[in-house]
Amino acid sequence: MSPVLNLDGVSVRRGRKLLLNDVSFHVNEDERWVILGPNGAGKTTLLQIAAARMFPSSGSVQILDETLGQVDVFDLRPLIGLCSNAVANALPARETALNAVVTAAYGVTGRWREEYERFDERRAFNLLNAWGVGTVFDRPFGTLSEGERKRVQIARALMTDPELLLLDEPGAGLDLAGREALVARTAELVSDETAPATVLVTHHLEEIPPGFTHVLLLRDGEAVAAGPMEQTLTSQNLSATFDVPLELAERGGRYSAFMAQ
Repeated sequence: MSPVLNLDGVSVRRGRKLLLNDVSFHVNEDERWVILGPNGAGKTTLLQIAAARMFPSSGSVQILDETLGQVDVFDLRPLIGLCSNAVANALPARETALNAVVTAAYGVTGRWREEYERFDERRAFNLLNAWGVGTVFDRPFGTLSEGERKRVQIARALMTDPELLLLDEPGAGLDLAGREALVARTAELVSDETAPATVLVTHHLEEIPPGFTHVLLLRDGEAVAAGPMEQTLTSQNLSATFDVPLELAERGGRYSAFMAQ
């Protein structure tokens, strides 16, 4: 399988603070990765680099066979589906859910004078339906519930049929029912052989859907471990990542952890 994302020795420094320190991360097109770690570990920073929305202070980054710094990122970004708080905050509250999705076709967050093909609007509506929010297509984005907003954002991230899908804490702020519904739909998505290579950021094991194949564990901007899920997601590695003694539990492809007794 072809590599979709290659980060080699990536560091990000802001003033005196080192947000990432010599992190290497490689994603192939048939892989589904989770980036797991506590708050402040550098997860979102890493995802912003993978989305071609931030440049590293050092190291090299290849995204979809293009080298960051040697490619026009505005040509690259439509090939990357991104669901994040930054994108959500950029969407005008007055825009309908349908417009929030269809505007991804032009890489903009608000509909203005662009002209969209009927095919684009049909695809946007079908994506909303697929994520269970087709009935809110004409409602303003700002009036939606948190769960509805998350699903609209993922539909938007899929609008351009991306080759790389990046999900930054999609379960944040959801109640238990909303989280479980999102986990189930995400599991369906990644189980499809035609789905793009996917990277999910979270700091909650319970938010990892079945079907994810690999995990990168981050702490204080450094990689603790990276590799196939069954080999890398261990009690020992989790304990090192979160700096507390943890026992890992797995049931039906879902994970949880508890303080070791």
